[in-house]
Amino acid sequence: MALEITSGAIVYQKNTAGIQYLLLQSTNRGNFWGFPKGHVESGETLSQTARREIMEETQLDLLINTDFKVATEYDLPNGNHKQMTLYTAEVTAQQVISLQAAEIKNAAWFNYDAARTRLTYDNLKELLDQANQYLQN
Repeated sequence: MALEITSGAIVYQKNTAGIQYLLLQSTNRGNFWGFPKGHVESGETLSQTARREIMEETQLDLLINTDFKVATEYDLPNGNHKQMTLYTAEVTAQQVISLQAAEIKNAAWFNYDAARTRLTYDNLKELLDQANQYLQN
């Protein structure tokens, strides 16, 4: 069993409607909805991976908030074990999202309730809960 280490961020923006979360729909593995994330490359820190993956998947150049961090672990169908760490990253200026077509099928902004409903996996919903609570305070 191999260990897969991934990192990413719960990307959000604040507007008159409140906090909106960016979710991405993957082109693989059942078109699941989740957060920008990917595998840590040699020599990278978890926060560097998160920033790179956001840039690769959306073309958003965002600062990673390392004051907030959540993690989960789970076993994959291929027998590997995955450790995933997520930070938060705020979109503070008008930026255009350009999707990495090879990996990302769709992207959309959702309020908390809609994001929680749209997320495919329960562990991601739990991480969103923690991030939302942090951002509300």
